Amino acid sequence: MSKKNPEYDFEWCPGCGDFGVRRALESAIQKYTIELEKPIHETVVVAGIGCSGNMVHVLEGDQPYGFHGIHGRTLPIAMGVKMANQDLNVIVVAGDGDFLSIGMEHIFPQASRNLNISVIVMDNAVYGLTKGQGSPTSQIGHVTSSTPYGNTVDGLNPLKLYLTLGVSYIASGISSKVKNLSELMYSAMLHPGFSIVHVQSPCTTYHNTYEQLKGNVKKGIAPLAWQVEEDYDSSDIKSAQASLEKGGIPLGTLYQDSNRPTFGERIETLRDKSKSKSTKDLLDSHAIIL
Repeated sequence: MSKKNPEYDFEWCPGCGDFGVRRALESAIQKYTIELEKPIHETVVVAGIGCSGNMVHVLEGDQPYGFHGIHGRTLPIAMGVKMANQDLNVIVVAGDGDFLSIGMEHIFPQASRNLNISVIVMDNAVYGLTKGQGSPTSQIGHVTSSTPYGNTVDGLNPLKLYLTLGVSYIASGISSKVKNLSELMYSAMLHPGFSIVHVQSPCTTYHNTYEQLKGNVKKGIAPLAWQVEEDYDSSDIKSAQASLEKGGIPLGTLYQDSNRPTFGERIETLRDKSKSKSTKDLLDSHAIIL
């Protein structure tokens, strides 16, 4: 990492927003285990590929289980973990290039199932690990190593996407506000259903957006990020839609529907209706009668 931090052997650049995300996640997991009196081994972190994928290796303190998956397939892996043991606190950590490109096809199925897991998306609007190519959230005109004359595609608005696909808990944060971000992550873990916390996590090497996000009065730069009002009703989908139409990047819990049954609950309902068969019955059903 650097001479000052020789213990780190992974590739995160100095100032990377993912450091703040890591601190927030560590704090949220610690609060979850203490408040709910859950042992740390009942939390599982599933990572994808990219800079964000290092998260599974660098969490400090008591270690949850970790699974470093393949590019874009964090949600199928997380579903397998959750369905194998419904009591586990399953957390996905992914980047915008991982989750919103090859991984996008898996968002709607889990949203429609309302799979009871939490997803932390670190969005820097580039493929940072592979030298700064344009990603699904790169804005039009953005110059990257893969778009040297400017991006010709409209950047995806992930918050609108999540709301459209039916994600039952949607929150938006920024990596520099660690305490607020940690609270959003903790709320996502408590939410009964499919939760996504989308984090603006700037890449200081290829796309440093700190100034645009936070603003700069001296330079006349208005901040893109703004906090939702204290009296904001996150249970009202129309309020969520209106907030997303204001422009910029709203910060806070944008939408939550705690009344939908989770996928696990639906499976349990089916299990109660179905008749279980013994091992002998199952074997007999495949036997060939001569």
